[in-house]
Order: sequence, then C-alpha cells, then structure tokens
Amino acid sequence: MKIAVFDSGIGGLSVLHLALKKFPKENFLYYADSDNVPYGIKTKEELVLLVDNAIKNMIKEDVKAIVVACNTATSAAIQKMREKYTIPLIGMEPAVKKAVDFYGNKRILVIATPVTVRGKKMQDLISKVDKEHLVDLIALPKLVNFAEQEIFENMEVEEYLSEEFRNIDFKNYSSIVLGCTHFNYFKDSLRKILPEHINILDGNEGTVNKLFLELKTNNILEENEEPKIEFYYSGRKVEDEENLKRLERYLKRLDFMLEI
Repeated sequence: MKIAVFDSGIGGLSVLHLALKKFPKENFLYYADSDNVPYGIKTKEELVLLVDNAIKNMIKEDVKAIVVACNTATSAAIQKMREKYTIPLIGMEPAVKKAVDFYGNKRILVIATPVTVRGKKMQDLISKVDKEHLVDLIALPKLVNFAEQEIFENMEVEEYLSEEFRNIDFKNYSSIVLGCTHFNYFKDSLRKILPEHINILDGNEGTVNKLFLELKTNNILEENEEPKIEFYYSGRKVEDEENLKRLERYLKRLDFMLEI
C-alpha cells in the first residue's frame, strides 16, 4: 500500500521530500490538484468539494493514509473529511507554537495564503498558543503562483516580498513562520531580504512526525524491497517525461533549501 501526499500543486512536495527521508522503504503517491491550483483564493465551500474529490481519487489507488500537505486545504476541509472518511488523514499546522516556545521573546510573523490567514483553524491556533499577542499574519498569494511557474531566484520575487514587508519593522521580530508549503521554495529569497537574526520555520517536520505516529498506531508501517513513488495531477497519473523531469527539479531545489 501507499502513503498519499496531497496538495493543490507542488507545495506539498516539500512534505513528501521530508517524508521520503523519514520513510525510505515506504511506497508513496503524490497527488497535485493541478487543475484547480491555487487553493488560497477559493471559497471554503469550493475547497471542501475539491478536497473531497481528491480524497476519493486517492482512495481508489490503494492508499493507507493521506497527508493533506496544504495548509489551505487543512484549514478549510480536513475536519469535514475526517467526519466522512475512516482513512488516517494528517493535516498541516503552521509552526506557530514552535515559534512562540523557542522565539517568543519578540514578535512572530506568519505568512500564508488568504484562506489560511482568515481561517478559523489559524485563529484557534493563535488563540491557543499566543498568550502574549505576539503573532502577526500576512497573506502572500503571489508566492504560490511564482512556485507553480518555477520562478524562484528572481528580482520579481524579491521585489514582491520587499513590497509586502515594507511596513514590517523586523527589529521587533524573532521569526517568520511559513504557513503554506509552497513557501518552502523561497527560503533563499527570504534569507536575502530578511535580517540575519530572523529564524525561518515551517510545519513540515511536525506533520511528518504525526504521520509516523498514525502509521505506528494503526500498525501499517511497511519496509518495501523496492519502494516506488507515483505522481498524479488531478486524478491523472503522471507518466510523460516532461512532467516527471519538472517534479524532479522541484525535489532537487528542496535538497538545496534544506541547507538554508
């Protein structure tokens, strides 16, 4: 059986990338809802339908657990999906608690999509862990589009970030939390424009640790002799060389991002 990792596009590859290191002998299925990316500007009702459809497609492919490697989809739909399906569903949670616990001596900036920023899940998380009211939120929807177009180390990206951060006095901040898996591709661009003292955090490690606990609790960990990865775009298996090479380029970039 396979572990499914699901995202609106290629952001969730950053979670798959980490999961492959944690579970080198597991079979994986990566599902990008490329027909409907980006998720961050859609309504909650639209997202519930899209996530439901994606889960139905993944279940058909003999998966044993699904990682919803998308903060937007987690925020909008995972509660309803857990009520509907019995398969283990692991969602994303931005590393806000980690930022507060380790760097709560100063302010913390969370960057995410508009849906995640406005969502009840994010507001509940902040209410729970941010007792000193240190957390600020900014929506950066264009980063998702840049990532999907493979626009990374680029002046346009840096100018966009600089413009969005123009009113932030980073002397008052300790860290920045990546509240969207697409944003992991921009750690180098962020590092260029942020002061050295700013820590960059994401929720990927916590999500992969939750996946391990789910697999262990359900006794469905596997050690395959020749583990495989399959890729799907909105229900269609990716088999053409051009798209497989594209996905490989993203995974190679994530190797580089681990060093930042």
